[in-house]
Amino acid sequence: MSGRGGGERGSGRGGGRRGRGQDRGRGQPSQSSSRGGGGRARGRGSAGSTATYNPPPPQMAPAQPPPQMAVAPPVPPSGAPFSHPSSSSGVGSLSREVSEKLTMEPVAVTTAPPLPPSSSKAIRFPPRPGFGTVGTKCVVRANHFLVDVANADLHHYDVTITPEVTAKKVNRAIMKQLIDVYKESHLGRRCPAYDGRKSLYTAGPLPFESKELVIKLPEEDRSAGSSRPARKERQFKVAIKLASKPDLHYLREFLSRKHFECPQEAIQVLDVVLRAKPSQTYTEVGRSFFHTSLGPRGELGNGIEYWSGYYQSLRPTQMGLSLNIDVSARSFYEPILVSEFVVKHFRRSNLSKPLSDQDRVKVKKALKGVRVKLIYMDYAKTCKITGVSRDPISQLTFTLDDKRTNVSVVKYFREKYNVVLKYPSLPALQSGSEARPVYLPMELCSIVEGQRYTKKLNEQQVRSLLRATCQRPNIREGNITKMVQVNNFEVEELVTKEFGMHVRKELALINARVLNPPVLKYHDSGRDKIVNPSCGQWNMINKKMVNGGKVDFWSCVNFSSEYWNMSEDFCAGLVNMCNSKGMVFRQTPSIAMRSARADRIDQTLMDVYKESAGLNKPLQLLIIILPDQTGSYGKIKRICETELGIVSQCCKPVQASKFSNQYFENVALKINAKVGGRNTVLNDAVLRRIPLVTDVPTIIFGADVTHPPPGEDSSSSIAAVVASMDWPEVTKYRGIVSAQTHRVEIIEDLYKQTRDPQKGLVEGGMVRELLLAFYRSTKQKPSRIIFYRDGVSEGQFSQVLLYEMDAIRKACSSLQEGYMPRVTFVVVQKRHHTRLFPTDRNKTDRSGNILPVMLESRGQASPHITTFCWMKMASLLTSCKCSQTIYVTLPPAYYAHLAAYRARCYIEDEMSDSGSTGGGRKPKDKVVEVRPLPSIKDNVKEVMFYV
Repeated sequence: MSGRGGGERGSGRGGGRRGRGQDRGRGQPSQSSSRGGGGRARGRGSAGSTATYNPPPPQMAPAQPPPQMAVAPPVPPSGAPFSHPSSSSGVGSLSREVSEKLTMEPVAVTTAPPLPPSSSKAIRFPPRPGFGTVGTKCVVRANHFLVDVANADLHHYDVTITPEVTAKKVNRAIMKQLIDVYKESHLGRRCPAYDGRKSLYTAGPLPFESKELVIKLPEEDRSAGSSRPARKERQFKVAIKLASKPDLHYLREFLSRKHFECPQEAIQVLDVVLRAKPSQTYTEVGRSFFHTSLGPRGELGNGIEYWSGYYQSLRPTQMGLSLNIDVSARSFYEPILVSEFVVKHFRRSNLSKPLSDQDRVKVKKALKGVRVKLIYMDYAKTCKITGVSRDPISQLTFTLDDKRTNVSVVKYFREKYNVVLKYPSLPALQSGSEARPVYLPMELCSIVEGQRYTKKLNEQQVRSLLRATCQRPNIREGNITKMVQVNNFEVEELVTKEFGMHVRKELALINARVLNPPVLKYHDSGRDKIVNPSCGQWNMINKKMVNGGKVDFWSCVNFSSEYWNMSEDFCAGLVNMCNSKGMVFRQTPSIAMRSARADRIDQTLMDVYKESAGLNKPLQLLIIILPDQTGSYGKIKRICETELGIVSQCCKPVQASKFSNQYFENVALKINAKVGGRNTVLNDAVLRRIPLVTDVPTIIFGADVTHPPPGEDSSSSIAAVVASMDWPEVTKYRGIVSAQTHRVEIIEDLYKQTRDPQKGLVEGGMVRELLLAFYRSTKQKPSRIIFYRDGVSEGQFSQVLLYEMDAIRKACSSLQEGYMPRVTFVVVQKRHHTRLFPTDRNKTDRSGNILPVMLESRGQASPHITTFCWMKMASLLTSCKCSQTIYVTLPPAYYAHLAAYRARCYIEDEMSDSGSTGGGRKPKDKVVEVRPLPSIKDNVKEVMFYV
């Protein structure tokens, strides 16, 4: 829900047309209940009862006190807060409440539920209570294709290849050769399915339980007409040993809801069978396949291109086994000369000049691990790039095989291959080991086709990829059907004859319901007091914020050289918009606005802070016009939020210079949230009629973990937890972030205990701190917890439930003995590939999508876990991608995602747009050290700084 609006670093939907905002929150809203904006629809009229909602008077946003000001200790709240005989807080501002051992009156709750089991095997998900009935029934198509499976005697064999091979492509070549050679003599005419690693599956037993076979693999790099002497074929020993016998009976029992535990191994066997042929034909990336024959291919810029392909996954659903297929696109290196790649990727027009040390390191990061073809050889030869020489190739020498003759690389290529190097000032590519490197000229090496580019794409590349791959729903549906036809599973012997599988070619039909949208409440002083959104869209025309914030002390810094003199006019327009929408925003800045160069960000921000502190006017808001060149956003946010304690609103200069009312409106929504206001609330929240939320004090959590980008193995993962600080409105969310072990999905700091030499056992953690903050804000302790968890795969459900639910309960009981509120744990999955298409073209939005807020009641969901899919708002163009969730809405999980992303900006200043950050891979035995995040100042944490 919430006005997708302007702000700092992304485009957003707001107002009457497509508003562009700037904040890293992707132009997203400032409140959980105003996801609107976009479209010209003006929500009029009322739906159901409304209430005269008298919001509290505008409150002054917190500001970081100046250094010389004394900070008064907090006054203990009235009533009876949390206490526990042994509890003390290990988290900053909370330590005082706990150390004073304040007590809190008990909740009218019965017996505390038992602690979670110590084993994930003992976990049982709650049974599905039934299916929904509210709303208008309809039928949609989903990109799921039903799969029928005949009775088959499945066998799983472990495979060990010696010498060990890490490349799945080589492993598959080895096993293909083995099957071709030994199928008749040793494999009992079986046609096995191989996963590319350690597992081999058959639809019946092999004539042995354990056997070792030897095969010889022809050398790939040698062409038939080569004059090069033939090398000895590579020999491999393949040990095959019976591991298990997956039983399809339990799979059928699971699908018919007679057996609870999902027989994952049986599903894995069938999934490998369906992926066997594509894995040999196409480039495999995770669960997706790519090839130039599967769709368009085009340039993204900087030596990177995109390939089309498709995603494929076999899943158990209430309909039966279902093959989920979706079109996809990924970035790959262009198959060009490395010298040409350097020109494109680093925008260097002159290769005759040497590279600086900084540029050389960038080239190494961009190309390390990439395979190149040596074009000067008379046969096909490839090498993997392991590094880049420190010196230009004109200064490099090496020792010939006789170990006596030292020769320069330039001379060697001239005499050996009759090649005169054009760019002797460039460094050489290195292959082989660091001790004995092989030097390769960039101009004589061509990047091998089909290598995925795993680094972060820059903004221009992302835009190019979106433009190239954006498809209308009917076109996407046709392309998905085409992928099924291209696979043609019916003629694949392994699928049909060997394993008895049949894949239907029609998209699955699923029952769904269109729900009435929630009614939004705005301030009574506006013309439109309530809004009934149409197609998930609305705007702020004739509306006022339900609770406008108050800003007395503010200023502006302009780092744009192109728009050096626009600060005064821009701020005047923005302040007027804030006031017109219900805020109380002082017209004049508390300290003079200023412009500064982009290379003086640190000093300028420090000067602003000191000046405001010296006048005893600590800033509540600093408006910042970003530099013209991207890449400074993370640095600015880190300095403001962790060093100076300043809440900031960043604006892109190009967008700010347009002085658009819609842009001002979008930014005003974000500012209001950042200074403690509310943009809108749910009318049902005001009327206290949201089930399981407004009946008793309820706190809503959102949690997410963000991991480093692909190819980056030296950074910590970052966990973020947000929680509502108001009730029953549930619109304000306080956020906490924490660094944790590299690529670990379980949130480690939900609850923690530390040993202090003076205090003894100190209890803390993210959930505990947020529960205390909720009490300080509402003077009530929650009787119910709703916990939205993003980013958890189905295979992690049990693990997350075991550890994170345990942490939540421990955090509660640490505050007061016997305090155990009811917890609803909701997993939100957005990164899936289910797409919904309309069956009735007359019941779509203007882009051809199904109508928003369409709730699937059954079909592609799990047979046992209580789930449903929710398409919550209209899409601009692409086909609808639903979110799997339960009950209320998604903003809590989304806010957690924004908070985690903001924290990553603190530790990776240059991550915004470099497009080539992220170093080489770490050794397998090396553990990445968890680098603590810089602490966010207390006054910043009090507001929604991350939106």
